[in-house]
Formats: sequence, structure tokens, C-alpha cells
Amino acid sequence: MVNVTKKYGEITAVGNACLQIEDKEYVCIIGPSGCGKTTLIKCIAGIIEPNEGGIYVDNKMMNAVPIQDREIGYVFQEIALFPHMNVYENVSYGPNVKGWAPDKTRRVVEEMLNMVTLQDRVKDYPSVLSGGARQKTAISRALSSGSLLLILDEALSSLDAKVRTVLRHELRRMVKDLGLTAVHVTHDQEEAMAIADRIVVMKAGRIVEVGSPSDLYLQPKKLFTANFVGEVNFMVGEILEATSKGVEVKVNGHILKSANKTDFKERKTVAAVRPEFVVMEKSGKTSGPWGGKIEKKVFVGSMIRYEVRTENGELIIAKRSFSDASQWDVGDRVNVAFPPNSVLLYPYPEEGLEKEISLE
Repeated sequence: MVNVTKKYGEITAVGNACLQIEDKEYVCIIGPSGCGKTTLIKCIAGIIEPNEGGIYVDNKMMNAVPIQDREIGYVFQEIALFPHMNVYENVSYGPNVKGWAPDKTRRVVEEMLNMVTLQDRVKDYPSVLSGGARQKTAISRALSSGSLLLILDEALSSLDAKVRTVLRHELRRMVKDLGLTAVHVTHDQEEAMAIADRIVVMKAGRIVEVGSPSDLYLQPKKLFTANFVGEVNFMVGEILEATSKGVEVKVNGHILKSANKTDFKERKTVAAVRPEFVVMEKSGKTSGPWGGKIEKKVFVGSMIRYEVRTENGELIIAKRSFSDASQWDVGDRVNVAFPPNSVLLYPYPEEGLEKEISLE
């Protein structure tokens, strides 16, 4: 898509969006509610026509091409199956409408149902299927007409957490086995990180950043991405010295070092550190330069999340494996440290940090 814009009166739902998706790539689009994710994919599918810009599939302009002629499979958030049709009839609906030969229809439908392990449920109606089975049927129906591009609009969000986790991996496997291209909108960052080849981050109708899951987590280019994808410690400071070996930053009277090479001239900076990289040790009789006290300890699955209030007033989040949980408790005095290669630096935003990372 090139410079795609969609407006509703004075409201810009999508603004000047440019995105290239490679053949057989699995792309997830994430962002806050109302940021334009669904509007963007509906423009791709032809459900909505953009006011400006072009949609291309295989280098062919798709603007004004009817939905049914775009050869795109679309799976909605709400599971929309024909209630009076059984599983087989739902999945074979597209081929039958297109007038495919019965042998071809049967072969394709059986292949789809085998891939989603519903071959034994062909005579069942939607009313007796679980949520996961209904969504598998909807996905199979979207693909049965031979579409090479699959669009999923929050397709797993209505399912239970356990079912959603299992189905998202099955969905990626199916897309890759069939050699399809997938564009998957989700509000679940963990889901996107687990299955996407690349992730598109949106805010307020704009594409903020595009990258692999690891790049967006470990080396985000934008402050909004760093905040939205996972948890992060932000510290506002002033650059004291920048050399080829690294950068020294003063934060509320304390010094931290970064191996991040800065390409901006501003001295005011925002340092960002993921909680997993914060080093935490019990303090002895004397505290180190980043000494503090544990104010909160929360169990979050395989990790323990600590909130440490340092002596200079910063609230630092650190995460440790569950096996280390017995070492620290609320009220303990600790020293925290930040390995220089884990400290990312950004120029301080003109409109302020809170505005920059705001979800609105």
C-alpha cells in the first residue's frame, strides 16, 4: 500500500500509510484501541475504499476492485458461520458459489478440514462446536476458495486464553504449510511476538514502526514502540559525555552508562531499559550509587516482578526468574545496575515523554 489515507469527516482513521508485505510473510498489526488497525485491513480487503493512496496485490492496483474479485480470505473477530449449514457446507460455500467442479471442491475442503483437524466434525452444526472449532471452520472457509492472502481481524480475541494460545500456533503452521501471506490484526502483543515474521505498530492512524519481533523488543527505534511492546523503564536525564566507547547520562544525580551510539544533538535524553536486563543485588552495609528498597513483589508466571524505589526517587522495575524469588522480598534494600549494552537512548520528545508514549 502506498500513502493510504481514510478519513471520516474531520477524523483521520488512517493517515498516509505505506507498507510493503512480502510474499508468504506473516505480518501482525498491533496498536491501541481505535488506532486504525481494522480500518487499514478493511482498505486492503476492499470493504472500505481509501480517500487517497493505492492498494496493490501482486503489483496490481486493487482500488475499486470488488471484494469478491480480490481473492482475499477475511476472518472476522465475531465468528460468522452460516448456522443452518454444517461444517462441510460452510467450508464448501465459496467453491460452490464460484461453480467449482464437485471433485475439486471436495478435494480442497477435505484438505482444509484435515489441516485444522476437523475431518471428524463435517456433519456438525456451528451450535454444537466449541469456540475454537467454530473459528477453525471460519478460517477454513476463508481459505477454501483458493485465496493466497489471508486477513484476520482480531480473529482469536473472542476465544478462551488457552484455546487462543494453541490456535495461534496452529494458524501460523497452516499459513506457512499452504504458502500463504497473512495479515493479522491483534490487540495481544504477546500473540504478535509469538507468531509474526514482522510486526506493524500503529498509533492514532499512523504507522509508527515496522520490524521483527526481536528488533521491536530489543532495539525499538521509537519511544512509543518501546513502551507499547512489552514493559520498560524510562529515565529522563542529561548526556554528560559521549565517546566512541559509550555515553554517560546523569539521572537525578546518579550516573548510568549506555553503549548506545547517539545520533542526536540534544543533551536531554530518555534512557530505556527492559526489566529483564536490570541487575539486582542485595546491598551490604553501604548502598551503591543506585541503592534502593523493594516496594512491591508480584508473581507473573515464570517471572517475579519487583518495583524498586531508588534513593534518587526513580521507580525501577526488575524481573527475575521464579527460581530467584526467595532471594528478595518487600522491604529489602538492594542495589540495581544497568548493563551499558541494555540502555537505549532517545532524544527527549518536544511534546514531552507522557504525550509521546500516550495510547491516545
